[in-house]
Parts: sequence; structure tokens; C-alpha cells
Amino acid sequence: VRLQVQNVEKPLYRGTFHCFQSIIKQESAFGLYKGIGSPMMGLTFINALVFGVQGNTLRALGKDTPLNQFLAGSAAGAIQCIICCPMELAKTRMQLQGTGEYKLKTKNYKNSLDCLIKIYRKEGLRGINRGMVSTFIRETPSFGFYFLTYDCMTRYLGCEAEDSYVIPKLLFSGGMSGIVSWLSTYPVDVIKSRLQADGVGGVTQYKGILDCVRKSYHEEGWRVFTRGLTSTLLRAFPVNAATFATVTVFLMYMRSEDNLHECEPGPVIQQPSSL
Repeated sequence: VRLQVQNVEKPLYRGTFHCFQSIIKQESAFGLYKGIGSPMMGLTFINALVFGVQGNTLRALGKDTPLNQFLAGSAAGAIQCIICCPMELAKTRMQLQGTGEYKLKTKNYKNSLDCLIKIYRKEGLRGINRGMVSTFIRETPSFGFYFLTYDCMTRYLGCEAEDSYVIPKLLFSGGMSGIVSWLSTYPVDVIKSRLQADGVGGVTQYKGILDCVRKSYHEEGWRVFTRGLTSTLLRAFPVNAATFATVTVFLMYMRSEDNLHECEPGPVIQQPSSL
């Protein structure tokens, strides 16, 4: 977020690692965890919603085909925007608060919840859902590629329950799925971050998505749409590796022979053979 929204004329950070070092040096290690409250509150519901909607949509579509995997993932991505957008708005505002300050001189928000409450009081529901359209444009195809890539990877690697290397294979498949999903719509994420950060200093720069795209490109060129990509991909692999592997292993256990009488046999994430 810091890299995506920084002023090109007076940049604070030269790149991912310089940003990382600067935050620790100027704001201590706790500076790296600014805005953590928002993801902690929202990610549990988001993941539950995403995997639940994806599984049910795939079953409703009937056949496990690459197209249906993409459509089911897209449906899941679209629906979770309801939670994702306000969550990321609070995260963005908290992460930008007190940039470069060890002790905050002016603290607009106490925490993520306080941030959302104050935005709501000042701007109403429209303010809480700032960046909703760009979030929807980002998440819908992104989650389609997310689930499609995971399905293709696990099939290609032959992830079977009895395989002694199934966990590393699932971790690798999940990590690569996260990378592909972010690469597919990353420029939109830059725009979303800029729109949600707009007005933090009291000055509004953008009228909407197209205005933000036009001004960003005019001032900084096409490279603006790749700002912060390195840090995003470094985060995406381990996070999504852990997420997908955990869900799949849990479903494998729940649908094992000892539990067949308790659960439906149809898998949420369609995999070869026993998975």
C-alpha cells in the first residue's frame, strides 16, 4: 500500500526492501503490523464465504470443468467483496497513518473498527464502500484464476491422498495459485488502493476509477500499475499455500472412509481420485 500510493515527485521508498527497512527503522517492527486488526476481523469470514460459495456453485453447475472452476471461483470472489472492500479500506487508512513516525503526533484512528466508524459518521455507507467497484473488478476474475490454477496444478502434480509428498504438492499448488490470481488483476489493485487512500490528507485527487487511471498513467507512466508487485507476490505465495493446503487437508480428513457416514462425498474442491 505504501509503495502503491506514494508521491512520485517525493518518493519515500525506492523499492520493496527499502520500504521494509525504512518502516522498521522509523516506526519499529510494530510499524509492519499497522492495520492488522482489519484482516484479523475479516479474513475468517472471507475465506469461509469464498470456499463455501465456490463449492456450492461448482456443485450447482454440475460438471467439474475448467470453465466451471473459473465461474465458481469468480462467483465466490464477487460475493466476498461485501466484506473485503470495507476491510481493505480500514487496512489502507491504518497503514498510511503516521508514515515515518515512531510515535504518532496525530492519531486519526485508534484501530480498524474506530476507522470504519469515523468514516461512516463522516461519509455514510458510500464512504465505507469506497473502492467497491474497483474491488469487484479485481476480485471477480482474480478468484476465477485462483481456483482454476489450483485445480490444474493439483491435477498436473497428481495430488493423491496416499501420496507421501501430497502436502508439499498442495503447498506449491496453493502458492502458485495465489501468484497467478494477483498477476491477473494487479493493476486494478493499484487503482483500488489509490482510491481508498484518496482524501487521507484532506485533499481529494480522483473523481473515479477512469480519472485515477488517466492521472496515474499521465504522471507516472505504465510502471505505476506494477507498484508494490514484488512485496505482493512475496506475501501471496506463503499465505495462499497455507490457505489452500489447510482447506484441502481438512476436507480430505472429513471425507475419509471413517467419516463418510457423516459427510457428503462430493468434494468442494474437485480433485483426482480420492481427493
